[in-house]
Amino acid sequence: MKYLIIFVLSITLISCNSKTEAEKIVDLAIEAHGGNNYPNSLIEFDFRNIHYTIYKSENSFEYIREFEDSTGMVKDVLNNEGFTRTVNSVKIDTLTEERIGAFSRSVNSVAYFAFLPYGLNDPAVIKTYVGKTELNGESYHLIKVTFQKEGGGEDFDDQFLYWIGEEDYLMDYLAYSYHTDGGGVRMREVSNAIEKGGIRFQNYLNLKPEDKNTPVDSMQVLYEKGKLELLSEINLENIQVRELKK
Repeated sequence: MKYLIIFVLSITLISCNSKTEAEKIVDLAIEAHGGNNYPNSLIEFDFRNIHYTIYKSENSFEYIREFEDSTGMVKDVLNNEGFTRTVNSVKIDTLTEERIGAFSRSVNSVAYFAFLPYGLNDPAVIKTYVGKTELNGESYHLIKVTFQKEGGGEDFDDQFLYWIGEEDYLMDYLAYSYHTDGGGVRMREVSNAIEKGGIRFQNYLNLKPEDKNTPVDSMQVLYEKGKLELLSEINLENIQVRELKK
């Protein structure tokens, strides 16, 4: 039995040592924001008058949004099986591939940002440690994220930067470039945080540069020079977390 324990510990140490610096920091950030509470919880919140229900684990996910418009009660569901839309509980089978893609991206985007940094260990994610930096008098690890084409979705060529606190491993800022809907670049600064069910949910100030073709790597310099414009506020409301049975 003693040798079995030593063997297991050795394998664990080898596994930890084989991780890159970026992977280790992201692991610590995920733990600081909620860790195992993410895959063991069903999360609901309202964002811009739309109700979202989110579940995500390492192997499966289901994102739901519900709202009312001129057609009636709309329910969009995005999961491992694909995307479906119902209106007044009737499935819509006439959606074009273009519309399905647009709706899927919209639902996925809200879920992705609401769950950060959980999701940064998805198989398609490529993490690079840029180094340490200082922003607003605080020290941060700067992590760059890109995506593999295989499994990276339609937005695989997007790029992200994450500022993760050197002391507390909280993600206080992020910046990203995107290519859909005409493309652009954004930087987000945490405005406040709410903890529910052991998970840290963050609201953001959404900032943009004058030139939408600005490289994402330039966003910190522009932020420090006051060259970014406040575009919107990203606020999650009425957050509820329900623990799932294990």
